[in-house]
Amino acid sequence: MPRILVVEDNRAIADLVGLYLRHDGHQVTAIANGLEALARFESDPVAFDLIVLDLMLPGLDGRGLCRRVRDHSDVPILMLTALDDDRDKLHGFDLGTDDYLTKPFNPKELVARVRAILRRATTLSSATGASGLSIGNIVLDLERRTLTVTGSEVPLRTKEFDLLAVFAEHVGIVLSRDRLLERVWAGEFDGDTRTIDVHISRLREKLASVGASVAIETIRSVGYRLRDQS
Repeated sequence: MPRILVVEDNRAIADLVGLYLRHDGHQVTAIANGLEALARFESDPVAFDLIVLDLMLPGLDGRGLCRRVRDHSDVPILMLTALDDDRDKLHGFDLGTDDYLTKPFNPKELVARVRAILRRATTLSSATGASGLSIGNIVLDLERRTLTVTGSEVPLRTKEFDLLAVFAEHVGIVLSRDRLLERVWAGEFDGDTRTIDVHISRLREKLASVGASVAIETIRSVGYRLRDQS
């Protein structure tokens, strides 16, 4: 039974989300304060399989909580917000959220998105088992969701890891932005595809800074390709 942490200060919305998620077979814990949610999470970072996170919260807002969670974990995060601006969505993805749902929302859509996020996480973690993927001096462990370069672990945000995993499965193959959105976001993000560019730019910087033997190339007007330089 997947374990979901719902962080939402609007009691009616929290109750509605909890009702639909429990009906879909999830175990739900609801907390109304950002600081209380952070304390609960930090007491046991592996207690939850997904976090449904409101943007506007007392104590610590959703952005701050997302940053703090990402310091410890790559647990999937679905952000809820009343803001419907692509800049806010891009900022949310840059913080490490996995999906974005604008209020008011259809609770059935929220359940569908939760299913899709959990399905992606399971697929990525079990694609090759504990052996993971090895290219040059990098090793991706898809079960533990870790990247090591020349034996040293390199921290990655959720979407950075997911993107690198997709590239590693298709070394030398050009992947379009639309295909990357479909694989990493499951086609659920309808905003500006520049979010791909933001995440890839940060991923490139991290790979270069640790001397990784792979590089992500831009193929003009087409997409991106992972090249093994070893």
